[in-house]
Amino acid sequence: MKPVALITGGTRGIGFGIARCLARDGCDLALCGRRDAGTVADQIAHLRTAGAKVFYRQTDVGDTGAHGALIDAVKRYFGRLNVLINNAGAAPRERTDILEAKEESFDELIRTNLRGPYFLTQRVARWLIELRKADGDFRGCIINISSVSATVASIDRGDYCISKTGIAMATKLWAARLGEFDIPVYEVRPGIIKTDMTAAVAAKYDKRFEGGMAIQPRWGTPEDVGAAVSALVRGDFRYSTGSVFMVDGGMTVQRL
Repeated sequence: MKPVALITGGTRGIGFGIARCLARDGCDLALCGRRDAGTVADQIAHLRTAGAKVFYRQTDVGDTGAHGALIDAVKRYFGRLNVLINNAGAAPRERTDILEAKEESFDELIRTNLRGPYFLTQRVARWLIELRKADGDFRGCIINISSVSATVASIDRGDYCISKTGIAMATKLWAARLGEFDIPVYEVRPGIIKTDMTAAVAAKYDKRFEGGMAIQPRWGTPEDVGAAVSALVRGDFRYSTGSVFMVDGGMTVQRL
């Protein structure tokens, strides 16, 4: 029986790259996002050509009141779940110096990038524990997609940095709590990835790559992140719960 992975924000950007890799690796997919099903039909069809059974539900992960309906829908469709990938996230609507930052942006990013994933993890973890208790051979894991912004300060988007730092700590907390059930929790920390989220600052980062910002002088791709996630889902790092997996081309390596 194929493992089932729930990917939030799984039809665009990094999430879609992860979905493509997992579909090729033999996973079935439960996807959610803010867009209605009609606008993601092409992406769903693409994933199905890789042999995956794909379910999609329009859900705003930041709305914790919608989590129950999402999980119930996954239960009805698949009857099981092995992996939660907390990928959905938002960037600031505009980059603003922290001396001028607005509470509305801060609240929006914390809601989507931290509060939503934290409580979705809580709900999914309870289900995974039930599945583990019912079947000693059950294998599952939880993967949080964060960002180098968890440790690299950007003073024009402090709200984003703080939300990703929170996800980094959430990974450690859930890893510690779920250890007794042999359900590992990981953090994948991407660097500068070429997606629609980064399109508006492409010229800026092109120049920084040319100037040596990362050891590997290129943009990362959603598939780079997807390859790391696939290794974790396969169980290649079963004894590494709580670990951070960097996908940043060496950007955060300290150099003299």
